[in-house]
Amino acid sequence: MIVIAPVAAALATLALAAAGDTKQRASNPPSPESRAIDYLAREVPRWSRENQCFSCHNNGDAARALYTAARIGYSLPQRALEDTSRWLAKPQQWDHNGGDTGVNDRGLARIQFAAALADALDAGQVKDSQALSRAAELVSEYQDKDGSWKVDVNGNVGSPATYGAALATFQARHFLKRADKYRYRAAIAKAGDWLLQTEVKSVLDAAAVLLALEDQPARKAADKRRVCLELIQKGQSSDGGWGPYVSSSPEPFDTAVVLLSLIPLSDHADIKARIQRGRAYLISRQETDGSWQETTRPPGSESYAQRISTTGWATLALLATRPGDGTSRR
Repeated sequence: MIVIAPVAAALATLALAAAGDTKQRASNPPSPESRAIDYLAREVPRWSRENQCFSCHNNGDAARALYTAARIGYSLPQRALEDTSRWLAKPQQWDHNGGDTGVNDRGLARIQFAAALADALDAGQVKDSQALSRAAELVSEYQDKDGSWKVDVNGNVGSPATYGAALATFQARHFLKRADKYRYRAAIAKAGDWLLQTEVKSVLDAAAVLLALEDQPARKAADKRRVCLELIQKGQSSDGGWGPYVSSSPEPFDTAVVLLSLIPLSDHADIKARIQRGRAYLISRQETDGSWQETTRPPGSESYAQRISTTGWATLALLATRPGDGTSRR
């Protein structure tokens, strides 16, 4: 008893402490953003570790969400981005990935890796700024004569891992501005003109074009902005989300892109209310592991690549719409 009693007392103390920790966690559950970041911190390095190659889904958009989280102060495991950062810092290797990533469009892969590289530099995870210049050359090579980046020759509505022409053109143009807006001013202007002139047929395209209009002269952009906003307003579902078309059921990916496109206009009460409803929709659709069910075309399919990309976009949208937060839009 002389020996057992102290042990029993210690065990009882530990049990009480554990119960207290459990109660505290229950009363202060992780935020949706933290749960998503924890999920991506596990998944982003997983693909390259298990497949010996890098992918646009894990090491592109999903990594962008983690770089954004790191930049605004979230704590990440050191291993979460180490391999991705080394890969992104060497754009000359991007076309020689060493495996089948499930993406056959080299131009699209360059855009996705370049966007992740820009965020890695902004987060201080990649130090070599010269990599930006090399990546810009790779991205600019795939610009079409009309100013766009044609990443889906079939003209299908974009998905989380395939983008579609409007979103790809916005992303490529945005990156070239970040890399060297003077050297690539002609390419940037052509892309801007294409986005202003392209016919907006889907909610996703409307959101992509609206993102690009932020830096366009008000006189040139006013009519296009009105068209995009009308489509987006008509497309918001009763539960707050958006699908690819006005009549489509809401999907996490489309909702995330729309939210990002509306943030520059959030001073308007109506737009702010739409953002709040869209954010609530995303939170309501988050899985228990922190991810989101993949948005696929057609809906309801299974795809690891689309799930990871969907989660990356949804995380970016939640990070950018945190109440009372001045977080960067992208």
